[in-house]
Amino acid sequence: MSIFIPVYLYTCLPPMIEELFDIVDDNDNVIGQAARSAVHARGLWHRGAHVLLFDNGGRLLVQKRSADRVASPSLLDCSVSEHVKAGESYPDAARRGLKEELGVEEIDIRPVVKFKTVYGPNDNEISALYEGAADPATVKFDPVEIESIQWLSMEELKAGMAESRPSFCGWFVEIMRWYWGETSVLTVLHGE
Repeated sequence: MSIFIPVYLYTCLPPMIEELFDIVDDNDNVIGQAARSAVHARGLWHRGAHVLLFDNGGRLLVQKRSADRVASPSLLDCSVSEHVKAGESYPDAARRGLKEELGVEEIDIRPVVKFKTVYGPNDNEISALYEGAADPATVKFDPVEIESIQWLSMEELKAGMAESRPSFCGWFVEIMRWYWGETSVLTVLHGE
């Protein structure tokens, strides 16, 4: 069965074009398409991509999401967290996110894992995680989406995530728990 939801907002405002996402089943097969707002309003399963970007010293680039982001404003997140647009592949979405969010291109990324999880109310995704390396001097982040960036060692990251004050996106914490071999709520679909 295929699902298609028109690409406009259901408000009294004139129709607006928004991002179109592929809707997927439990096996990550595309079964339809819908506008971003409809996907999140109805809790439809869609795709995401994350990148963990390291420097030569093994420190991870962590972004602080801008205060005006709808999801998890002002919280610390993966180097890149991106929705996969309709018809786009996971690696293409990861590369697009690197370019749009961090201003870096020509980064070799390696697939790590594909997983399924609930990011928040009505935010159900199958996501792919990638890792790569970059020279910090080449990173020029987008100040609209990102408030700031920092490069943290794994020890600094673990210490920060252990604090009782939540300053990290919930999905980022779960991704890192899985990455470190700890118990996580991620449902792994397959490792790479």
